[in-house]
Amino acid sequence: MENRLPTGYAEFLADLKERIRRARVKAALSVNRELILLYWEIGRMILERQRKEGWGSKVIDRLAQDLRREFPDLKGFSARNLKYMRAFAEAYPDKKFVQEVLAQITWYHNITLLEKVKDPTERIWYIQQTIEHGWSRNVLVHQIESGLYHRKGKAITNFDRTLPAPQSDLAQEMLKDPYVFDFLGLTEDIRERELEKQLIARIRDFLLELGVGFAFVGSQVHLEVGGEDFYLDLLFYHLKLRCYVVIELKTGEFKPEYAGKMNFYLSAVDDLLRHPDDRPSIGIILCKSKNKVIVEYALRDTTKPIGVSSYRLTRALPEEIKSSLPSVEELERELKK
Repeated sequence: MENRLPTGYAEFLADLKERIRRARVKAALSVNRELILLYWEIGRMILERQRKEGWGSKVIDRLAQDLRREFPDLKGFSARNLKYMRAFAEAYPDKKFVQEVLAQITWYHNITLLEKVKDPTERIWYIQQTIEHGWSRNVLVHQIESGLYHRKGKAITNFDRTLPAPQSDLAQEMLKDPYVFDFLGLTEDIRERELEKQLIARIRDFLLELGVGFAFVGSQVHLEVGGEDFYLDLLFYHLKLRCYVVIELKTGEFKPEYAGKMNFYLSAVDDLLRHPDDRPSIGIILCKSKNKVIVEYALRDTTKPIGVSSYRLTRALPEEIKSSLPSVEELERELKK
């Protein structure tokens, strides 16, 4: 076996061992940063040898055996992980970016991003969000699988006209479309009050889906206006925007009158609840579905900042799975047999 190894393998292995030893000493001071840089260096070196000398995957298998024999107390040198290192170095050729950005998140975060996000721009966005919000790996997986990158900032709003910059940009970025409430396990024919109750019962999951900065104030919040009683479905306070956020839930399609009602609610909240230091309250109308043109007309002349988003109770199936499922007609034929 030894004779069949490619030229330069022994020197290459010795060099890797020395790098690993040096990294272990530094790791006492900065474990994660040194680990990420070490893995990137190993991946880069493997990549270079494969490109220049045509090393195949079998050499990686042998390399894994030798490194684990030399460092039996370390778990990161399996053949699979060495291949991740190679993919990591290939995806991020800029060492400075690895040092300054990627070393701020764990190796498991980096592997997750490599496996689940193929578009480089989208991947960098998730990296930045993970660093900014301190997402755990499980939260990162949830955000990727729910398609957060493609949903964030997509709601139809009038913020550019009703809020000053930069609050209008921050508020727009706060909203998603659609919101995904698959954690509720509900059917599509649910009533508004039941949807509200279930969201409150799962408030931690609901806050995760809403995004960073939302603080729950209450449900069915009472307002008295002109001697009459009114109730807000859900009331939040956004810590970053420094304003109240009123959320109204609608289990059907958006209707123009919803915008007028929300405009009224926001006027009341600004008058009765808003502190002088708070910024203007924002309204979010969550509907099962919406017609983009109708929403834009409904919001055009409203004076209060309002956004309209749809929601889903189940996560959309991938196309390859969806195409393999039987149709209703096929199921009916099978049941009749």
